[in-house]
Amino acid sequence: MSVATALVIENDPTDDLRRLGEWLTEAGLELTVLRPHAGDELPETLDDYLALIVLGGDQNAYPDAEGVPGAPWFPALEGLLRKAVRHRVPTLGVCLGGQLLASAHGGLVERSTSGPEIGPGLVGKRDAADTDPLFKWVPLLPDVVQWHRDEITELPLRSVLLAASSRYPHQAFRLGDRAWGLQFHIECDAAMIEQWAASDRAAIDELGYDAEAVVFATADILPDVEEVWQPFAARFASLALGTLPDADIPGSGTGRTLPLLGQ
Repeated sequence: MSVATALVIENDPTDDLRRLGEWLTEAGLELTVLRPHAGDELPETLDDYLALIVLGGDQNAYPDAEGVPGAPWFPALEGLLRKAVRHRVPTLGVCLGGQLLASAHGGLVERSTSGPEIGPGLVGKRDAADTDPLFKWVPLLPDVVQWHRDEITELPLRSVLLAASSRYPHQAFRLGDRAWGLQFHIECDAAMIEQWAASDRAAIDELGYDAEAVVFATADILPDVEEVWQPFAARFASLALGTLPDADIPGSGTGRTLPLLGQ
């Protein structure tokens, strides 16, 4: 195993790395993709990896009424997410992956009372993003792709809210100084959106949307999504590779600190 490799967990075959994978590899980060939905076993530790990336999926991050997890591998994956935060392994959770990062650390994920959120959207950065190694370069109102029914209703203790929207207040957060969760998608291409629209007509109908219009409107903003989130992905890759010059968060108490002049 190459120590210059990031571990990617694909929870659902309909939500793979797509453009995010291209951005990360272009930035020099090698990727090892595990597909537990196809029988791949999760590792016990992250000792052989520089970073952890957990993708989205159609499952729920919370157990059902009988206590059955949303997927058989979710308890092990949440354990891996806890180890990542504890050992400061750079971590990125996207949509379901962000929800699992939250639930693994005591946050609460539930079916949203606001209904599904589907298609192109904007999220608003919070003040805490100004000192975040990844989010400080993201514009104030970045374009994103939304496709979810569940939401993080309570963030984990000691997490930092980085982006919000009016209907779904917890759009992006950080745990510790090396783990980020996103409620929205940044990886999608037009083909992925077409596939989701075809398979998720119930949610589109619930919102009163036209499926073709959703696909067209989402495809239309993909260049704007790339303009914002490709540099974000590159900064994450640099963080994992140890080449990000401003990776430490002022006052976090967890990063390296420079001595004061004269001391």
